[in-house]
Amino acid sequence: VQLQASGGGLVQAGGSLRLSCAASVRILSSRTMGWYRQAPGKQRELVATISYSGIRNYADSVKGRFTISRDNAKNTVYLQMDSLKPEDTAVYYCAANRQYSASIEYWGQGTQVTVSS
Repeated sequence: VQLQASGGGLVQAGGSLRLSCAASVRILSSRTMGWYRQAPGKQRELVATISYSGIRNYADSVKGRFTISRDNAKNTVYLQMDSLKPEDTAVYYCAANRQYSASIEYWGQGTQVTVSS
């Protein structure tokens, strides 16, 4: 199974980006999917997750600005990021949990998001 993240780039503060995470096989329907990020010199942190039943969870720092969604038919998870801030700058990774589990089984390769002030 491969997770291919895309959509990162350079954007000014206040701008928007939409990240996509495409799975190589049909794995989304029974798994929680998530987005994580890692800034230079910091630990990887959770950004948002969406369960197989559609329940969303967000880090406090992105609530009201980011939206996670999934399209099981397309094997793709999205992260819409609005009102971006310089502190959102990081490498963003998507992840797939084990089936019906809270533990992560697969990681994507990461996509760089840079927000300029």
